[in-house]
Amino acid sequence: MKMLRSAVTSLAVMFLFAVVANAQGGFEAYFGLGSAHDGSTGQLLDLLGTGTPQPTSAMGGVFGTLGGGVMVNSHLGIGAEVLWRFTQGDYAGLGYRPVFYDFNAIYVPSIRSKRAVPELQAGFGGASLRFYGGQEYCDPFTGRCSNFAGSSNHLQLHAGVGLRLYVKENIFIRPSFDYHWVRNLDEFKSGSVPAWSIAIGFGGGQ
Repeated sequence: MKMLRSAVTSLAVMFLFAVVANAQGGFEAYFGLGSAHDGSTGQLLDLLGTGTPQPTSAMGGVFGTLGGGVMVNSHLGIGAEVLWRFTQGDYAGLGYRPVFYDFNAIYVPSIRSKRAVPELQAGFGGASLRFYGGQEYCDPFTGRCSNFAGSSNHLQLHAGVGLRLYVKENIFIRPSFDYHWVRNLDEFKSGSVPAWSIAIGFGGGQ
């Protein structure tokens, strides 16, 4: 997915900058699994034009998360994160895949230990719902075929809390809870999308 590749590229650039700059508080990167949830609108839609409306679904399933940050001192930093559904879900007969990406300020409070480092995040970004189904289209110039049907893009605000639990000096387990408020998310019940994950990461500075 183009948006996912762009988000991953942004993270890679940020990490490269962290290494070159040798930031005082270090940098962290993590990858994990989790889920995100939003309710169904309860509507019946005929998105395929078959004459038989089908129900819209709730958001759920297994999501991947990839993120990281650069600490400019022992308390403050900047970071980015992307959250996406691994496989397509069903949405009124179409396949759908949500992608959330955000850029955040990071705050690490003074109450911490060598093995447990809490962090708070807040920022903004975007959310994209990508739909698949119907007739497959093949590009005559590239030969690539796709059943991509379109996307719905939205602005979002993000807040999150995580806890880095160090199992070794620079390796940690990171359970986290995130909240996404997505503007005009009419495809689901509301714009409130809570998410949770557990990740493994490295770095972070202690």
